[in-house]
Amino acid sequence: MTELTRRQALLLTLAAGLPFPARTFAAGQKVTVALDWTVNTNHIGLFIARDKGFYAEAGLEVEILPYSDTGAGTLVANRVADFGINGTISLFTQKTAGADLRAVYAVVQTETGRVVFNADRSAIKSPKDLDGLTYGGFGSAWENALISTIIRHDGGKGNFETVTLGTSAYEALANGAVDFTLEVSTWEGVEAELKGIRQRSFRYADYGVPDEHTTFIASSDAFLQANPKAAVAFVQATRRGYEFAVDHAQEAGDLLIAANKDALTNPALIHASLKALNDGHFLRSEAGAIGTIDKAKVDAMGEYLFTAGILRDSDGKALEKRPDFAGYFSNEYLG
Repeated sequence: MTELTRRQALLLTLAAGLPFPARTFAAGQKVTVALDWTVNTNHIGLFIARDKGFYAEAGLEVEILPYSDTGAGTLVANRVADFGINGTISLFTQKTAGADLRAVYAVVQTETGRVVFNADRSAIKSPKDLDGLTYGGFGSAWENALISTIIRHDGGKGNFETVTLGTSAYEALANGAVDFTLEVSTWEGVEAELKGIRQRSFRYADYGVPDEHTTFIASSDAFLQANPKAAVAFVQATRRGYEFAVDHAQEAGDLLIAANKDALTNPALIHASLKALNDGHFLRSEAGAIGTIDKAKVDAMGEYLFTAGILRDSDGKALEKRPDFAGYFSNEYLG
């Protein structure tokens, strides 16, 4: 059975709710990693590590799976992929609900998201001025908790209207159909700037929301326990890829574009986004941390989500007892 056929079979098994067969790997065998979204600069370290030969030097053949409608966390937890890019909130919520997930690499060292609105909205001077306005959203409980916290922290009531639009929220914001939305400053924010769209924004952490890593690379405990050497090799080679993206940004951006010519048709966006990631010390902190997961950040965000009632068990019931968030991540594979 080919690898493609095997993945198709596993996806069908996932859809049917059947158990997955265990997978084991010896050094030099293929390792798969799933993306959380269409290719963008958050993924650059993976492609650099693959195409610069860092994975091969580590004894691995790494396949980067294309983005699909099935989330990366679900693919990892069900052994369809060995690693996956995971947003922080999805990692917390899936893990709490019983998914076999553990973060092993922090792609970014600090929050990249922000509340954004058009710069000509002179009446919006601080978050409390968002009370009563219309938010173009993405359909998660996290968004409501986040925005309410930010508004209340500034002295407002935290009341606003929500229209669920998905990625259409950015067009809706630009044409004034909604008043504000959330965006990733290093991607949608950069894209808006390149288009000449003037925006203003509020940082979450300035208004009562804990700072977070935003994006992780996660695996399953099943894979990590069965394949500790392969896990170490993958994580450390991936870190080399992200280090290269910081130290050799022009070449790294060119390599990412060359590897994804059909998807990445705007080179200016890729290079500007990578510059924003590097200038903002997102991929590597000012203190030099790259890939390392900050326990204090995990604890703070976990506590916030628990208190907000967002963390739910496998039956969909809000947790009554705070989890031990130490089990949600590990830095041991970074060496």
